[in-house]
Amino acid sequence: MSSVSVPVPAWRKPVVILLCGCLIALIGFGLRSSLGVFTDPLSEGRGWSREVFALAIALQNLLWGLGQPLAGAVADRFGTARVLTAGGLLYALGIALMALAPTPGALYLSGGLLVGLGLSGASFPVVIAAFGRLLPPERRSWAFGMGTAAGSLGQFVFAPLGQAFIAAYGWETALLLLAATVALIPLLAPPLAGRGGTQAAAGETTLGFRDALQRAFGHGSYWLLLAGFFVCGFHVAFITTHLPPYLTDLGVSAALAAWSIGLIGLFNIVGSYSSGVLGARYPKRHLLSGLYAARAVAIALFLMLPPSPAVTLAFAAAMGLLWLSTVPLTSGLVAVMFGTRYLGTLFGLVFLSHQVGAFLGVWLGGALFERFGSYDPVWWIAVALSVVAAALHWPIREARAPAFVAPEAA
Repeated sequence: MSSVSVPVPAWRKPVVILLCGCLIALIGFGLRSSLGVFTDPLSEGRGWSREVFALAIALQNLLWGLGQPLAGAVADRFGTARVLTAGGLLYALGIALMALAPTPGALYLSGGLLVGLGLSGASFPVVIAAFGRLLPPERRSWAFGMGTAAGSLGQFVFAPLGQAFIAAYGWETALLLLAATVALIPLLAPPLAGRGGTQAAAGETTLGFRDALQRAFGHGSYWLLLAGFFVCGFHVAFITTHLPPYLTDLGVSAALAAWSIGLIGLFNIVGSYSSGVLGARYPKRHLLSGLYAARAVAIALFLMLPPSPAVTLAFAAAMGLLWLSTVPLTSGLVAVMFGTRYLGTLFGLVFLSHQVGAFLGVWLGGALFERFGSYDPVWWIAVALSVVAAALHWPIREARAPAFVAPEAA
């Protein structure tokens, strides 16, 4: 009996997978990155200090990180669509309840717990893992860059959009409108239904799940990647949460502060896409070292130059080029070292390190501001961490870990 090939449905073709994944990344990361514009309106509206809002966002980052390996493992086993759907619903509920939170505890539960867990299932790490499984290997680095760039476009769209909603309708209604946007994620999830299961695909390792985790954590380069991505999380979360109030303290208008976050997202479209393309041609570890070194220079110059709209916009553009351009390279290194069978889980664990850094960046920003009346100490910590991360990435071994070489290739 001759085999009959089954045509691929239109909604399962690579272009649709890429489009829906990019839209999910745009909404999920874009809204998350705009929450800094709510720092002052929500704090003043409830009569709370900035530290309350900062702790809620810090908890959000930590819970996002803690939930990410679990979300990745479920997606690796059962596919991606269910994870994205559940995450999108939790995310939307958490944003809506932030608008109604009457106490700091309620804000920690809604904006911290619910949004954090929702993000673990409905943001770009899950999308990137799906791209790694569902798209051809020769397009993988490019697709990682596209997914990350889409998240950056979301930042460009949602930061000024959130500020416009606040100006037009008040911060409570603005959060409800943004929650309705997040509710679109479950509708975009079906094309990303991944190939779950316990069987290894051709060319992939036959290691079991627990054995794979043990071997990965026994690989020195994986630890270097974990430590380096911690620094990225510290930078990204601190800046998205505290840059708007830092700028307004310097006399910059709230609108320009919001646009600075949006401008980071706009320029990161170029940075993320370019890093995905360059990562297919040059050593990813060297590109990462260069990115972190450049961050140190950009932040130091921003602190030393007199504050002005021109300096603010130049800093936002520079950081945008360096922002999430680390993600295609970092996820690409995980795929190079360990393959794609456990990519969701292993990149999820790297992302957990990122979110621990994010927790510290956001929390320290609020705590040290309340103690010293200035964000400067945390800015200079960010510069020092940039230098450390640049040094950590250089010695990474950019090759398949011996334990993850497929039997037929051994």
